[in-house]
Amino acid sequence: METSFEQRYGDRIVGTLTMIDRMIVNGYVLGLFPPGAFSRFLGYQGVRVEEFSRYVQRASETVRTRAKQIAEKSGRPFTYLAHATKGKDKLAKQIAERDGIKEGLICVFSTLEMRNCFAVWRYPREGNIGVGRRMRKCLHLYFYLIDRELGFMYVRLQTWFPFEVQIYVNGHEWLARQLDRRGVAYERYDNALLQIEDLKLARKLCEGFVRRKWSRVWDAFARRVNPWLKVLVRHGMGGYYWVTDQCEIATDVMWRDRASLAAVVDDLFDHAIRAFSADDVMRFLGREPSRRFKGEVVTDHKRRPEGRRIKHRLRRNWLKFYDKYSVLRIETTINNPREFKVLKVIKDRRGRKHRRWVEMGKGVANLWRYFQVGERANRRYLQALAQVQPRRQAIVELDRLCHGRMVSGRRCARFNPVSARDCELFKAVLHGAHAINGLRNRDLTARLYPTTPRTPAEAGRRCARVSRLIAKLRGHALLAKVPGSRLYRVTPRGQRVLSAALRFRNLDFPTALAEAA
Repeated sequence: METSFEQRYGDRIVGTLTMIDRMIVNGYVLGLFPPGAFSRFLGYQGVRVEEFSRYVQRASETVRTRAKQIAEKSGRPFTYLAHATKGKDKLAKQIAERDGIKEGLICVFSTLEMRNCFAVWRYPREGNIGVGRRMRKCLHLYFYLIDRELGFMYVRLQTWFPFEVQIYVNGHEWLARQLDRRGVAYERYDNALLQIEDLKLARKLCEGFVRRKWSRVWDAFARRVNPWLKVLVRHGMGGYYWVTDQCEIATDVMWRDRASLAAVVDDLFDHAIRAFSADDVMRFLGREPSRRFKGEVVTDHKRRPEGRRIKHRLRRNWLKFYDKYSVLRIETTINNPREFKVLKVIKDRRGRKHRRWVEMGKGVANLWRYFQVGERANRRYLQALAQVQPRRQAIVELDRLCHGRMVSGRRCARFNPVSARDCELFKAVLHGAHAINGLRNRDLTARLYPTTPRTPAEAGRRCARVSRLIAKLRGHALLAKVPGSRLYRVTPRGQRVLSAALRFRNLDFPTALAEAA
């Protein structure tokens, strides 16, 4: 179903596509984490706790040797980086371009990073020695490669117990290779697909991406780089449990050309900065504002060489809105899935099964729900952006608003977009609380009259006045009634016109008057 944003700019938009963009997956050998588990693992191999250091150093050296062998076999460089920089991806791409690597291993980087590692603990009072985890620097290996299916990616391996693994993939890379395999033409710019010949097929592929059993794929990568995985499995520690550490769900609005996007993009960014409140951002992400919420919502704006970017941060999750050539991208990034719910089958004390909405975990089995949550958040954001009225057309719309009109033989009075009274009504109608479920008479009454009525008669007068205002808004096609209910929704035209009226009174007119003075 198209959003009102797509309907409004349909003549300038080629299409929209929602997909997983950047995804980081972590693998943990959970069998090592319970208290005493690692000591038992050492005992299975006849290793005493006093021999811990020599044992783990030998294991670490085995992992490093395996990595060097993989690099030598592929004829690729094995490089130590003295500083753990954020530019490893860029450096790996430069090496791939320099050496003409189209598929296979690009290089292996080794670098020191802080991570939870197993270490010996000494208890002076008891005189005992135990094994536990603590933060310390240890060597990490980055295997950069161009996979036949996934494209450019990396596999990071911790060279010290518990041998945590991290895998980075990019959904746009994956989709481009899927389209190549099927002979579907497309136009690409950096990490964005500007046009796709068969958009319907691309959407179907993206939906299949989130339903795939990726654990098997990640297990295959882990077996290739970690020679100690077989030992861990053999002694009952199990394999890797995969979790989604970070996931970006992007909705790309593909415009016909850069000029079509450039004509409206500045107005879209200005509106997103000025109009979207903290409550709006929470509702975009499916959260209801409440006093129990502890945290802050931060919005920041940044200019980049490629364009502009706005980020709305809600704790550890955020919404981004930016342009990339002729693509306008709305992107939901999920770092903490527990802010959202997932429907699961739960057993009660009697063993009966029930479906219940519970906090979403990071397990890769929930990737489909990540996609669903992100897509809905992006669509809400696009719906809100549909309110933006380009300045040239705003004059025409405001002129229509200032004139009365006849609806079904009855005259509908005009609005005055400069008056404080009408603007308070517009602001109440556009409040973010109505974005999900719509509004009723009582909702609008509560916004316009914050105080409690003193008498039942006054309450009745308020209700009657709001009913007349709703009828007036409907007469100007700013509100529409939901069939079979007492709910009303702001129409696409209402979002554009009311938003433009508020901007005119609160921003444009005062700015112009101040400059003239």
